[in-house]
Amino acid sequence: MNQRRLFTASCVALVATAMTFAIRGDIMSDFEREFGLSKTDVGWIAGAAFWGFGLSILLGGPLCDLLGMGTLLRLAALGHIAGTIATIAAPSFMVLYPATLTIGIANGLVEAAINPLVATIYSEDKTRRLVALHAWFPGGIVIGGVLSFLLTQAGAGWQVKMLLLLVPSAAYALLFFGQPFPATERAAAGVPFSDMFREMLRPLFVVVWLCMWLTAATELGPGQWMTNIFNDVMKSSAQAGILVLVWVNGVMYLIRQFLGGAAHRLSPIALIASTAVAAAAGLFLFGMARTPVTAFAAAALFASGTALWWPTMLGITSERFPRGGALLLAIIGATGAISTAIAGPVMGWINERYGADRVLSIWAALPAALIVIFTGIYLRDRLTGGYRIERISAEAGARSQNVRL
Repeated sequence: MNQRRLFTASCVALVATAMTFAIRGDIMSDFEREFGLSKTDVGWIAGAAFWGFGLSILLGGPLCDLLGMGTLLRLAALGHIAGTIATIAAPSFMVLYPATLTIGIANGLVEAAINPLVATIYSEDKTRRLVALHAWFPGGIVIGGVLSFLLTQAGAGWQVKMLLLLVPSAAYALLFFGQPFPATERAAAGVPFSDMFREMLRPLFVVVWLCMWLTAATELGPGQWMTNIFNDVMKSSAQAGILVLVWVNGVMYLIRQFLGGAAHRLSPIALIASTAVAAAAGLFLFGMARTPVTAFAAAALFASGTALWWPTMLGITSERFPRGGALLLAIIGATGAISTAIAGPVMGWINERYGADRVLSIWAALPAALIVIFTGIYLRDRLTGGYRIERISAEAGARSQNVRL
């Protein structure tokens, strides 16, 4: 097993996933004009990818053990390529929606496979490696966003931008080709398949699952609308809103790549509780911004607040509930995707009802709620001995390591 090649291929697969979000965010106004869509319709198109994303993660988690991670990743590459071609050829909303859904399914299969893959091949360093892996989600958005902006300035149509997705899709398919894949950590330790489902009922997991609805909607929901909101509010003739998305994800990439260890210096729970303050402030201030400078400053504050959330939520799940294996990671990932899918049309409705300048300041209520919830979890952990990392022994018995933070 080539550990480094599997990790590199996983990063490239995540770049392909991220580029679908960046490019779609840039061409939403093209869809609006070409297909005669309302803002809410555009929100449904934005949400389609997340519905496919969430449902395929949820189904893909258990399938990691039944079909193998390699099979899921081959199906993902096929979905990325087929969905891209169908989007370019779409004559109407009725074709555009399932094409976007297909890309979302491919994105979900990637997420369902690479999270347990990295957690397995780096079982002693899960959270840091998951953060390093997920640095390439904002990294891929930067790549896709910059290329989209350059193509816009060159006068290229949205179909040319969609063609960009074929490059990383083919690349990760080739990198994974012929590689042996390990069994998941749970399967290798001999933990019964039924034990994964029992872990779902643990009270703390239920709380973490509920929080994922808020963290994902806060982190990814605005990303679907920032470009559109900036262009509308700032009256950008150059359609420079995509650069806000690039800026946000550039900040997130740097934080994930170089500050990934912060989750255990501060504790993953305390990290989210404290950074939610920056996320709430950033969203509120972006909604109040009336100049590009203040908008970019608020966007940077928002990005610094949410940068570590998605991989940290996965890390908490893998560290606190390792017997849940790929299933619990899939549930958390699927929850985040479905939450974002719902956020798309909801934010579109807020846009139509209250105006583009009010959307993000209203959305700031979500991270404000997270401050309260994660502070409560942190205080509970302190009273019971600190943040606890559970490990699975080779004989499928669980032991715990207390980490006082």
